[in-house]
Amino acid sequence: MGGSASKARGLWPFSSATNEVQTDNAEQSETRMRKATPFIFTRRGSMYFDEDGDLAHEFYEETVVVRNGRKRAKLKRIQKNLRPQGIIRLDHPCLHVDFPVVICEV
Repeated sequence: MGGSASKARGLWPFSSATNEVQTDNAEQSETRMRKATPFIFTRRGSMYFDEDGDLAHEFYEETVVVRNGRKRAKLKRIQKNLRPQGIIRLDHPCLHVDFPVVICEV
């Protein structure tokens, strides 16, 4: 799942890619530090809304199947008329997976 830290390529402060050609290297690294952050504040939701406004990962409908004169209940998965949940704001920021620094606790 993607996060919403920095979407452009080469914005990490330690990356070797250059965004624009600038004459002053200090100014260039300062602008990179302002644009990029290692934290993710939002993510794309993995659940869906149905027609009634209920929120879940999957939706099923109970149907009755008559076979050989016997009634049997069967669950049918609903895949139509579902809307994705959208962007979710995280309670606590997470580190981006491409952050180039190893963090460990001693």
